[in-house]
Amino acid sequence: MPTITFNLNGNPVSVDADNDEELLWVLRDRLHVHGLKYGCGMGLCGACTSHIEQPNGKLVARRTCITKVSDVAGKKVVTIDGLAKGGDLHPVQKAWIDNDVAQCGYCQAGQIMQAVSLLNENPHPTDADIDEAMGGNLCRCGTYFRIRDSIKKVAAGKYNGPYQTSPDAPGSLWGTTNG
Repeated sequence: MPTITFNLNGNPVSVDADNDEELLWVLRDRLHVHGLKYGCGMGLCGACTSHIEQPNGKLVARRTCITKVSDVAGKKVVTIDGLAKGGDLHPVQKAWIDNDVAQCGYCQAGQIMQAVSLLNENPHPTDADIDEAMGGNLCRCGTYFRIRDSIKKVAAGKYNGPYQTSPDAPGSLWGTTNG
């Protein structure tokens, strides 16, 4: 069994895993990161969404239930567990709380990670942009209007915008106020 090394929530990790093992199970079962959830196992519901570094260095939302652990070797992975910095919640997390988005909460980690990814790519999304980006994240409780409202409030700067998931990026979401 090969050893896969990557950066998880700002920390280097190494884990012995089969190359084709799903990242979700490596994170949850071996590395004990439990914020992301198992929903469908087919990449359709979004409960397992996390940010994974792409070849261009950007962190983008990806479904960990259909991502092989070997695909993240040498890359950065950020889960909901690593989104808050220095004890400060991420602005999207703050908006979720202020707008009472969560009901049962099962989908919320994936919803938040998808919303952060959207705002990184499009800091001022329209309703149509939000609907398109968030369309693959299912919410059984139907809090879609509060999700949209929260994204729009973050985009409007209510929570220290603009935001980026890379701490090194200009205008980083972690800037000076979030560590």
